[in-house]
Amino acid sequence: MPIYEYICTKCGCKFELLRSISQANGEVPCPKCHKAAKRVMSAFVSKSTDDVGFTKNLGGGSPCSSCKSSSCDTCGG
Repeated sequence: MPIYEYICTKCGCKFELLRSISQANGEVPCPKCHKAAKRVMSAFVSKSTDDVGFTKNLGGGSPCSSCKSSSCDTCGG
């Protein structure tokens, strides 16, 4: 089953749910305020190491939830 990302239209809470494909667009209550949440586009990150040993993120984004860098080379992650 895939993991889908959602955001609450009321309080802005972002969360993920493991759901079947047939349930992906079904209504989902926010875990904080219990109002309706909508599904958002998920980003992915894949790590790769080049022949010199540098780690690169493929697919954009950062693998660290608190990091705003687009590359672990600049933050040491």
